[in-house]
Amino acid sequence: MKGAIAFFIGAFAMACAVAGDARRLPGPIIDPNWLQVHRTEVVVIDVRESTAEFSMEPQFMVDQDTGRRRLVEAGGHIPGALMMEFSKLRTQRLIDGRKISWVVPTAAEFEELMRETGIPADKPIVIVTQGSTPEELDLAARAYWTIKYYGGDDLAILDGGTVGWLEDGHPVVSAAAGKGEISRGDWRAGPPREKLIADSAKVAKALDSGVQLVDVRPAAFYFGLQRKPAVTGVGHIGGAVNFPPELHSRPVGMSQRFLSPAEYREILRGVGVRPEVPLIAYCNTGHMAAGAWFIASEVLGNHSAALYDGSLARWTAEGRPLVTTR
Repeated sequence: MKGAIAFFIGAFAMACAVAGDARRLPGPIIDPNWLQVHRTEVVVIDVRESTAEFSMEPQFMVDQDTGRRRLVEAGGHIPGALMMEFSKLRTQRLIDGRKISWVVPTAAEFEELMRETGIPADKPIVIVTQGSTPEELDLAARAYWTIKYYGGDDLAILDGGTVGWLEDGHPVVSAAAGKGEISRGDWRAGPPREKLIADSAKVAKALDSGVQLVDVRPAAFYFGLQRKPAVTGVGHIGGAVNFPPELHSRPVGMSQRFLSPAEYREILRGVGVRPEVPLIAYCNTGHMAAGAWFIASEVLGNHSAALYDGSLARWTAEGRPLVTTR
């Protein structure tokens, strides 16, 4: 009997150890000070739209009132960070006979991107962007969503991005890595997690099935006053509520920082989103929508949140309707 008890205690302890090791990061959002201490324990992916900034020198000035050095223009990257071009995170695919742009790559394509970037299979991943606008935090969220879609779990986004890192007094490197300096990674893509993604059919029947539709574009786009060239109509999907990107974060100095879970719940309820109810987030192409998905799923724990890949570019390419209050 004692042997059996000892066996079960040992098995339970091992299971707990394995479960604990499955996520070595403290949460989906980490601050610059934590990363400075644990930088060698993680791999940092620096997601950029403008790759030139990766190797620029940051610019500072001395504040005449305080005598302290103040960041004027961000540049450079966190030591050891591996650069990934945001444009490579999305691709064009043939869906139901139509060429749809800005959608998630295949598992093989994404695995190759991660490997050529240098991502290993055995380290937690911290995703960094410039971090000076809400849309840049949404870039990080799109990378996070894609990695999670293909099986990654030990992930986090750096609060404030590179700008926040600099403003908190941490060093950057401005020299770009040369050819041969980046070792090829062995990251592996798993089967797609289909619950994280929505197609047009799911969106079309969402409201009838009790799923909220969340439009994650600025209000002018939601109300049909503006549109992106990728979207061939104006307005929003009928029944959707608006959670614009300017509500995803707050400015702290030059950087954008995430809000607390309590603040997100209050804001979401204020715009008509029930944080605990299944939802599908969309935007123009699936970039800003990733920010809302990240907040709902990873910060607030709503694991019935999904992202409409291709979003309104796909919806309108299929000739589906939008509504407007104009």
